[in-house]
Amino acid sequence: MPPPSLRRQLNGAPLVSTKEPTYRSTAFICPHCQAYAHQKWWDLQAWNMTNGQRTGGIDVNDASVCYCERCNAYSLWVEKKLIYPPNSTATNPASDMPDDVAADFQEARSVFDRSPRSAAALLRLGLQKLMPHLGEKGKNIDDDIKSLVQKGLPIEVQRALDTVRVIGNNAVHPGQIDLDDNKEMAASLFGLLNFIVERMITQPKQLGLLYQALPQSSREAIDRRDGRGQP
Repeated sequence: MPPPSLRRQLNGAPLVSTKEPTYRSTAFICPHCQAYAHQKWWDLQAWNMTNGQRTGGIDVNDASVCYCERCNAYSLWVEKKLIYPPNSTATNPASDMPDDVAADFQEARSVFDRSPRSAAALLRLGLQKLMPHLGEKGKNIDDDIKSLVQKGLPIEVQRALDTVRVIGNNAVHPGQIDLDDNKEMAASLFGLLNFIVERMITQPKQLGLLYQALPQSSREAIDRRDGRGQP
């Protein structure tokens, strides 16, 4: 908790609770830990220092600090707007997204509102890093998608993969898509990458857990039926 000598808690109208980070809300999704948590607010104060001693303090108009009681991190607000940490309007990564892919996803989120083109390029890089997790080489996305299709990839997943690939390529090479003028298209790539992870990683994992929960005798009977078990 910040020392009370450095700030005073905000007074005034009752605070409210919201989901998105909102000025003077008592609870919202913390931009640091991404959890819905209780928030406390203080005005900022500036002190005059003389020979290492505080000789006076003034309120900094239109500047406030918000403290998350879950992760103990601070956010800075100026003129009722969140300044730090940078808050993104892009969605969060899927829970089963591999760590190396999620790192590019989060970096894309951090720059999305300032540069949709940069975000799209980072998501295309994340897609390439995803390929080895899907059993492919990760050298050439087009070749990897072709290999997945030959293995029976559902067409909706193929289209999602190719959409991220093509738009991401256009972000780094001159093409027909201007993402800075089409922010909605860049935003859709976050959802597409999550969709790919959910279809190719999350759903098979969940199905595997459900199948393993079946009685062993039932699984053995299924294996014998399909020629995978002993007669």
